[in-house]
Amino acid sequence: MKIIGVYNIKGGVGKTAAAVNLAHLAARAGRRTLIWDLDPQAAATFYFRVKPRIKGGSRKLLRGQRDLDRLIKGTDYANLDLLPADFSYRNMDLQLSAAKRPGLQLQRLLRQLSAEFDYLFLDCPPSISLLSENVFRAADALLIPTIPTTLSVRTYEQLQRFIQDNGIDGVKRLPFFSMVDRRKRMHLDILETMPKKFPELLATEIPYAAEIEQMGIYRQPLFGYVASGSGAASAYRALWQEVRRVI
Repeated sequence: MKIIGVYNIKGGVGKTAAAVNLAHLAARAGRRTLIWDLDPQAAATFYFRVKPRIKGGSRKLLRGQRDLDRLIKGTDYANLDLLPADFSYRNMDLQLSAAKRPGLQLQRLLRQLSAEFDYLFLDCPPSISLLSENVFRAADALLIPTIPTTLSVRTYEQLQRFIQDNGIDGVKRLPFFSMVDRRKRMHLDILETMPKKFPELLATEIPYAAEIEQMGIYRQPLFGYVASGSGAASAYRALWQEVRRVI
């Protein structure tokens, strides 16, 4: 099972849209796919029309009193399952800190799913926290949507330093440009300069597009309501092909 954390310290950069659409593409290709919504805001759970609640909350989950298997929900899409968010996830850092080896608890939990799925996508909340450290240590790759702005570049540099300073060397960093608007001078400048500084940057760009924002209206992945040849749909397909090659 390949574990892909979709993560950024910043919010509002297109994490959930990427997690939902790439998981959907993996499932459409016949891969057994799970998306775990770790964000208490529950956007991914909302898109899949699932109630955002886990009986017993994160405390029982982390203590091993609830099996992950029993919490997984089916979606409307073949090969695609969801572990929904729960508002108690807002306290997950406190619960992780009380455990032995607190940075490895997510890795321990996910072992029980390794034979059941080909891909696991973790839709992560925006923060640097004990939960994010757990994601970094459990994931094979971090997919990092990055808006081409000065602050986003700075945020990516902060993430790099955190990973290096904490000796987290087993996870691939896969930043990619998200919400790109080529009418903006700053976007064009950073699209040109950032790849020279960060060679790990993926080539695919996800455009800023109204049809992506409409996921919240239709409550489904992009491919459920747009033509397969649309610019945004083509971009997500290209991104998934690139991610698959890298991991």
